Amino acid sequence: MRAFIVELENRPGSLAELCEAVGAEGINISGLSGASRHAGGAVAFITNRDSGMRELLTRMEADYRECDVIAAGLDDRPGRLGEAARRLAEHGVNIEAIIPTGLAGLRITVTFAVDDAERARMALGELAQRVTSSI
Repeated sequence: MRAFIVELENRPGSLAELCEAVGAEGINISGLSGASRHAGGAVAFITNRDSGMRELLTRMEADYRECDVIAAGLDDRPGRLGEAARRLAEHGVNIEAIIPTGLAGLRITVTFAVDDAERARMALGELAQRVTSSI
């Protein structure tokens, strides 16, 4: 499973157009996060079909990149995300995006889009989980 980080113009309808195109291809978005900044922004997607998403974005001539993903199960308490991010930083792993992908009781699953999934898995240790698209 991969994360697709797509650059978008910051205007009404840009996200709608992309998501409609994804849906029209029969691709399910199982997780996303995003933010705008000035005239642009980016949205990070996890889908059920990496190859289909790649083909669609290429056909649309979208400005995008792909990243490895690693999920982490975190207790829902202050500071826990910071601890996980610090573990990744200490192992030299760059976080490209964070996507919430699950919630069960007092435990949240976040999926990190990273530059090195193997080092991330080692850094996260017991927090690392198999990546699934359950949302």
